[in-house]
Amino acid sequence: MSSNKIESFEQLDLAANLLRAVSEEGYKTPTDIQVQAIPATLAGKDVMGAAQTGTGKTASFTLPMLQRLEIHANSSASPARHSVRALILVPTRELAIQVYESVKAYGKYSLLRSTVIYGGVNIDTQIEALRSGVEILVATPGRLMDHLQQKNLVLSKVEIFVLDEADRMLDMGFLPDIKQIIELLPEKRQNLMFSATFSEEIKKLASKILINPASIEVAKQNSVSDLISHVLYPVDTKLKQEFLVDLISQQALQQVLIFTRTKHSADRLAQQLSRRNITCAAIHGDRNQLQRTKALEEFKQGLVRVLVATDVAARGLDIEELTHVINFELPGNPEDYVHRIGRTGRAGRKGTAISLVSREENKLVASIEKLIGLKLKVEQANRKDDLELMQSSDSKNKTASAGPKSKSGARNRVANSQSSVKSNEGIAPFNKGQAARNTNRKNKANKIIDPLFTEPYVSSYPDNSSELANNGGKIHAATHRQHSRKPVPALFISPAIRNKAE
Repeated sequence: MSSNKIESFEQLDLAANLLRAVSEEGYKTPTDIQVQAIPATLAGKDVMGAAQTGTGKTASFTLPMLQRLEIHANSSASPARHSVRALILVPTRELAIQVYESVKAYGKYSLLRSTVIYGGVNIDTQIEALRSGVEILVATPGRLMDHLQQKNLVLSKVEIFVLDEADRMLDMGFLPDIKQIIELLPEKRQNLMFSATFSEEIKKLASKILINPASIEVAKQNSVSDLISHVLYPVDTKLKQEFLVDLISQQALQQVLIFTRTKHSADRLAQQLSRRNITCAAIHGDRNQLQRTKALEEFKQGLVRVLVATDVAARGLDIEELTHVINFELPGNPEDYVHRIGRTGRAGRKGTAISLVSREENKLVASIEKLIGLKLKVEQANRKDDLELMQSSDSKNKTASAGPKSKSGARNRVANSQSSVKSNEGIAPFNKGQAARNTNRKNKANKIIDPLFTEPYVSSYPDNSSELANNGGKIHAATHRQHSRKPVPALFISPAIRNKAE
């Protein structure tokens, strides 16, 4: 079937209930991967599909899978009537949720049951869903292994096995889990493998799983969508945050996905943007699943203007109408650039990929351009302002280097302003508080000692120990003599005794 003759989903022989669901999702014309993969899957063939991210791979296996499994759809309440017939294995929690949502959306008019299982959340709710019976299961490898070990489900009736984002699976070290899971599947089944890229390792794995597959590749490896515009801004590392704030404000960006290289950078940038009154959330591997899901949902709904993420969000996330992706820091691996920017320019919509590049990242730019076969467009907008900021920053740094380091910029400025003033020991005071303490110590050393303040008051009243001894015995006399030797503040001497002494 030639792709240039297919102009609607109706031409792909899909069932009426699926066509209705697709239409309600707003899709009219199938993508190239869908045009080729859907007929092959409906025919029961194994499929090895490669396409650039954002081209609709999920629908290319979800739609025909739902149609093939429709014979098992039923309204029975018995779990025995709802065995797992399709297993979709994905690398990350976010992708698992996204694929599951697609299964529900396309299968809304079907009686087929589905659920999703992934780590980072309470397992009890998942156990309950599995035991009630489902035909379609979306899972991450680690959590699936947990359920299999606890005997919460069996895979002996699986008819369709889908391995999505296969290259990412290997990158994350899931190959041992995948092999164990495959051993639990029936030998007779349909296998579908989809990914943005197919390395030699992936091809080797495919040769062990797939049988005479229909090989589909709608774009060359590591290619990027023509709908994405690439812009590069040369920005000094120290000025990136200020430049980013101005960029978001000047271009009035309302929904921006920003990538950093590390978790710490993501958290720090999110906090700094929030302080500048830009609603922001961070998503990375150290955030628990509830936090990650909440951040992603708020971003999709427009409640959060900026989502800062590490490469955990570079694959599989489908955010409708996302117009801008910004690389605050370029990825160390050029292939991750392809996956990052693939979050925009999806479903036929245009997108913009912006990269803030410091001098230290120039080599990474060259690697990216070589990989994608494109030259990134360099913009020099507002470079006069940037130059002034850089000169101001350099001036501050030189001033700061003249004084001792401190934990805050305010302390540094105080220390620098006092760097020309030397104390008696020849060391510049740390700050005003420290200078005051040093001055107090010096004044104390030079102050005339006044015994009125430095020595306790000693009472001058006569020792009556002999009288007490005659009246109360030797023990009382000794005790009194012991106490009478101690200095007694005048405040505690009774007026009667004081008058008598005088």
